[in-house]
Amino acid sequence: MRKSWQVWLGVGFMVLLAGQTSASRSAQAEEAPVRVAIVGLVHGHVEGFLGQLPQHHDVKLVGIAEADPALVAKYEKKYGLPASLFYKDTVSVIAEAHPQAVLVYTSIADHRKVIEAAAKQGVDVMVEKPLTISLEDALAIRKTAREHHIQVLVNYETTWYASNRAAYDELRMGRLGAVRRVVVHDGHQGPKEIGVPPEFLGWLTDPAQNGAGALYDFGCYGVDLMTWLMHGETPLTVTAVVTHDKPETYPRVDDDSTIVLTYPHAQAVIMGSWNWPFSRKDMEVYGATGYAITVEADKLRVRHEHDIRERLVTLPALTGAESNSLSYLTAVLRGRLRPKGDLTALDTNVTVMQILDAARESARTGRTVRLTRLGDE
Repeated sequence: MRKSWQVWLGVGFMVLLAGQTSASRSAQAEEAPVRVAIVGLVHGHVEGFLGQLPQHHDVKLVGIAEADPALVAKYEKKYGLPASLFYKDTVSVIAEAHPQAVLVYTSIADHRKVIEAAAKQGVDVMVEKPLTISLEDALAIRKTAREHHIQVLVNYETTWYASNRAAYDELRMGRLGAVRRVVVHDGHQGPKEIGVPPEFLGWLTDPAQNGAGALYDFGCYGVDLMTWLMHGETPLTVTAVVTHDKPETYPRVDDDSTIVLTYPHAQAVIMGSWNWPFSRKDMEVYGATGYAITVEADKLRVRHEHDIRERLVTLPALTGAESNSLSYLTAVLRGRLRPKGDLTALDTNVTVMQILDAARESARTGRTVRLTRLGDE
């Protein structure tokens, strides 16, 4: 009897040990770095990713797809990247490097092509803003993502601003009353004026590759923020005006834009420009009983009903998945976060493209464009 008990105890211990070992291996597998590949080096924001990468031990760069040998040589030298990391195209880098996600730094017009190639291999995608250049492309991307069950995410710098999150929370928690008006300013002195590299400038100033000029490049920030604040609601109308203040510098695209969106009880004015005297990304949110105005990435001017004066609040940086694009991507790929209705989510950005497409048409025709809610087909 004693011997049977000892045998039973030994077997039980081995089962427990095996279970603990299996759980330990599962935890280690879950925490293994997320394998990512870059597609394209013509978008200057890729330098931000490469600069951040050493601080992100949960992400591993396994390949870069770029056909231009001059760009390959430039980035090899600047970031000390091995030649073995580079591939000629999207298909090759996915087939040979086996990434879990691709980060797209092509021209905006090439986003759809890369997403469709990745989707066929079941690989998730994060692109730089905006999602694409037209509503037609956006709907095709949504269809592809659904058919192949992949995530398509859109990275905006302003997503990771504590000030924008705080303004959103002020509205969400009812401290401002119902939203009435939102004003967003985004842009800088101009891509040429701030010295973007030639491969970046070339497609930024080509309407076929960028969709428009400042209208798309910086108008997209405000449209994304307003769609988020309105919980995905489609505006009733879109009216846009663009100007060419520097035709000698930007002969093919607008360099200044204003988009006006109307909703049943709210309005947004979104100003994206390559003509600001300084770089800026700020937002004003006015409710029925208060306001919140963002100041840079970490401050908020706020005034509530019955306050004698406004207060300036300095905010702590966002943490975890909300703090930066790579942490967000990691959380999504590990199943800890489901993107829906937020600034980065595909559903939000399909609506963004509907608005931007309408804004481009309004600017072209000089007429207000009326919108209806997109179907889910």
